[in-house]
Amino acid sequence: MLKISHVSKTFNAGTITEKKALFDINLELKEGDFVTIIGGNGAGKSTLLNLIAGVHSCDTGSIILDGTDITGMSEYKRAAYLGRVFQDPMMGTAANMEIEENLAMAYRRGKRRTLRWGIQPKEREMYREKLALLDLGLEDRLNSKVGLLSGGQRQALTLLMATLQKPKLLLLDEHTAALDPKTAEKVLELTKHFIEKDHLTAFMVTHNMSHAIQYGNRLIMMNKGNIIFDERDEAKANLNVSDLLEKFRIVKGELNDRMLLN
Repeated sequence: MLKISHVSKTFNAGTITEKKALFDINLELKEGDFVTIIGGNGAGKSTLLNLIAGVHSCDTGSIILDGTDITGMSEYKRAAYLGRVFQDPMMGTAANMEIEENLAMAYRRGKRRTLRWGIQPKEREMYREKLALLDLGLEDRLNSKVGLLSGGQRQALTLLMATLQKPKLLLLDEHTAALDPKTAEKVLELTKHFIEKDHLTAFMVTHNMSHAIQYGNRLIMMNKGNIIFDERDEAKANLNVSDLLEKFRIVKGELNDRMLLN
């Protein structure tokens, strides 16, 4: 479903603030892979997602999504293939529009616009059914402004919008980091439900090692712009937080030794 080949990215190249964010990344995802990505600040996790989404362009390499080369494709054109949920619950929805209007925009993503009447009764009923899955009472508030919702409600709505059209790839950039623990668990369970129900391919960036182990079938660890650990299926299921901390400590130690030797 996704093939990333020899992708590198440097910000502010040739200046005093030059930052090498990614080094020759090579990665392939099968259809239905649910990948969690962990790593420290500046590891390159969000940069990788932003390159896939088209927020930034690659310095080198290519990105192939379901057989289509999207490397040079603009961000708005990629939106037809991707679903995305951001860390900030205030992003991903239009606060001054109603819940049903937000859902209608998501439902029409990638489709040709027409002059037909906006939201049909059958479509509205479908929105009610989808919202009922969230178990937040939003199915009875279709005409409420999204700006009146709590952060958790908005993030759950954004998740629903991102998966409404069954994207080829779902990008989750620390989408529960700004939520309280109880709400975060709710959104994560909804995430798992939508991914499994529609057999979606997904990337989830997280700083929470427990979540990285608990969710998905594959775990990737990044450090200083490199993929340093990649485990899947049964091997991933047998991991614990202590294992990840030890692997991260060992790799960081190796990097420090190399710096000293150089």
